[in-house]
This record gives sequence, structure tokens and C-alpha cells, in this order.
Amino acid sequence: MRSPRSRAWALVYECFGGVVVIALCWVREMTGVVKLLFGAEPSTGDWRLAALGTFLILLVWGGMFFLTYRLVRHLVYLEKFIRICSWCRKVCYKETWMPLEDYFARGFHVGTTHGICPECLKKAKDDTTRFFRRKAAKADTGVEDSEPSGH
Repeated sequence: MRSPRSRAWALVYECFGGVVVIALCWVREMTGVVKLLFGAEPSTGDWRLAALGTFLILLVWGGMFFLTYRLVRHLVYLEKFIRICSWCRKVCYKETWMPLEDYFARGFHVGTTHGICPECLKKAKDDTTRFFRRKAAKADTGVEDSEPSGH
């Protein structure tokens, strides 16, 4: 999993690209390089046109930066979740699927032990009580459990 700082490089590159585009806008306008390349007469640059171009570039760049920032922030948030298989309960860690106990041992260097939560303990006790009551009721009525013969 990458750190949030490594994700911020996307924003740095975006800022660098915006500065380059603005610089090219000013160079184009002040040097008249486009007019020279396409054979038009060279003219003096109009700083107002370059300023307007800079303003429009900043508006577009600001919107892109805001959206990229939100996406990076959301990506970092989503990476905090642990992917667990909903069928076998294995955990995905560094693109490898492993049992939850191995994940804790490998990812956090902690051992695990097994226990039972109060809700599961109550359910297990209720199931056991119900099983023995049914078995006792069958014994009182004289009905035996018949195992199906495999023939």
C-alpha cells in the first residue's frame, strides 16, 4: 500500500504542467514565435492577451487541481480498507490472498488467538441446549435416530 505522500506527486506534476503551460503562453505572446513559424509578420506582444490566457489557464487548472485533489484523497481513504473475501474470509495483502491469522502475523507482526464473542457464545449455548432437548424428547417417546444406510 502506498503512502498518502506518494499519491501527492500527482498534484505536484499537475502544478508543474500548469506552470509550463502558462510560461509557454507568455513566451508565445511576447516573442511572436507562432507568427514567425507560420510566416506572418512579427509583431510586438500584447501583455493583456497573455494575461487573459493566463487567467483562463488558471481557471481550468484550478478546477482540475480541485478534482484531482479530491480523487487522491478518496483513493487514500479507500486504501485504508482491508479486502476480505466474502466467501472464505481470506485477506488480500500485497496482492496475495491469505488467512486472516497469517495477515496479522505478516502485516502487523502480532500473533492471534481464537475466542468467542458474547453473541456467538449465547447462540452456541442455545443451539446446544436445543439439540439436547430434542434428543431427550426423542428418547422419552422411544423414537430412535435412524441413520440412512448407504445402500
